[in-house]
Amino acid sequence: MFGVVHYSTYAIGALLIVLLPGPNSMYVLSVAARRGVRTGFRSACGVFLGDTTLIVLTSLGAASLLKATPLVFDAVKLVGAAYLVYIGYGMLKSARQMWRERKADPAAAPEAAAPLDERERPFRRALVISLLNPKAILFLLSFFVQFVDPGYGPHALSFAILGATLQLCSVLYLTTLILAGTALANAFRRRRRLSAGLTTGVAALFIGFAAKLATASTS
Repeated sequence: MFGVVHYSTYAIGALLIVLLPGPNSMYVLSVAARRGVRTGFRSACGVFLGDTTLIVLTSLGAASLLKATPLVFDAVKLVGAAYLVYIGYGMLKSARQMWRERKADPAAAPEAAAPLDERERPFRRALVISLLNPKAILFLLSFFVQFVDPGYGPHALSFAILGATLQLCSVLYLTTLILAGTALANAFRRRRRLSAGLTTGVAALFIGFAAKLATASTS
């Protein structure tokens, strides 16, 4: 079908790939839990744009360039790792502030969600998180080519079908995370210890993702 082979197998694989925890989904969940549905979808749109950009670059051969040029790959992955550490550090600072507020006034009434910190800019932050992951480009290349018929003429159409399928899985998954995150938001606001613990856990995950990215190789 339009140069795509074993589509059903690909669709199942794409769904499983999307379900694997990563910095994109963790950030969207965190934003939705802290700031609500609208802001959660704003960050999700950043992920969608970033993933679409990576898919387009993969189809144009950018992944092959990164794989053939280790110095460029190393530079990009270190920038990506540093950015993930920066985000993790910011979340740790937020968690520490929550703990201080709880100890200062443990019986305080639940507060409404605070105005979004203008410095965070969830759409842009989610976009950067998505783009600064060269391993994702290499993975997309190695995964996509298994389902593209080399004898079919316009490969762009084949990549478009595969990319659209992957994005559909991503939309459904992130929507579920956003709705789940906002459902838990009120509980987190009432229980500052729980909120601080969750924020600390997500921060640790981001630092872990950074370490994994920093040690990634093109092989």
